[in-house]
Amino acid sequence: MITQEITDKELLAHLDTIHKDGMTMFVMADGQFRGAFYNGTRMVNQMRAQHHLGILETLVLGQAELCAALLIPTMKGREHLTFRYDVNGPVAGFSVEADSTGYVRGHLFQNQIPIEKPLENWDLTPFLGDGTVTISRLGEGMKEAQTGMVEIKYKNIAKDLAWYFDQSEQIHTAFNTSIQFDRQGRVIGAGGMFVQAVPGAGGKSKISAQTQDSGAEDKDEVASDLIRRVENAFRAMPSIGKWFADGGDMEDVIYGLFREFKPTAVLDRDIVYNCPCSLDHYVQAVKHLPPAELSDILARDPEPIEITCHNCGSVYHITKDMLK
Repeated sequence: MITQEITDKELLAHLDTIHKDGMTMFVMADGQFRGAFYNGTRMVNQMRAQHHLGILETLVLGQAELCAALLIPTMKGREHLTFRYDVNGPVAGFSVEADSTGYVRGHLFQNQIPIEKPLENWDLTPFLGDGTVTISRLGEGMKEAQTGMVEIKYKNIAKDLAWYFDQSEQIHTAFNTSIQFDRQGRVIGAGGMFVQAVPGAGGKSKISAQTQDSGAEDKDEVASDLIRRVENAFRAMPSIGKWFADGGDMEDVIYGLFREFKPTAVLDRDIVYNCPCSLDHYVQAVKHLPPAELSDILARDPEPIEITCHNCGSVYHITKDMLK
């Protein structure tokens, strides 16, 4: 990736005053729930710089990339994941990717989303429309990706991603993402949280301990009550974007919001906006085109040949000598 420099001095000064980007993963309720809280303020700003995005485009792709980052804790070992959102509204959709090594990348299907009038609020519903959510996972050693798809229900990126887990994987999951803009349209805070019931959690958990002498109905009732209480705590979360914009840290939210469930932080890690593309990658890709197509490019195309990576906006210039 050719990294685009963020040159806004006021934005850079603000970023120096708040906590650095990072993700804290945690477990709670005796291991029956897991979660992750992510400060992605710099990640979203780098994404915006790479793709030269306006406010609406930053809001849409930023929420998508925050969701992609929050999907990394759901990976098993070495894994690469693609989250697609295809809709019939003005946004058209997006494709974002997350890698277990700690990077996200992606693009909008429609950069410069058409709007009929100035934005009145941050509700994206009018711009999304009906469509599908698709998740593809490619693990180490797999020859083909495992793919699941569900129809969009909420016209809300985070809620529709949670709906995917509910329908496709039958796992209680919640996502919350938020981006805070200042009056000049700068992204001054961005982040997200995900919480998920751990499939098959049991052993010495409270649910198991409380219901070991009870019938199946009692166990289901206790489990449902725990899920309800966790969901209520999750809904009480303050605006994440504003929280990070104001200098808030992650531990205050995790240990404050979920104190009833005794959360424990288990891992901190960095998640950045990055792309493994390179000039050599595209040179080799062009060289491996069918011979007739490559000959036509060498004979007819202007020099240098310009190729733009749709996942990060990097522009590469390839001379014809590189292709010989």
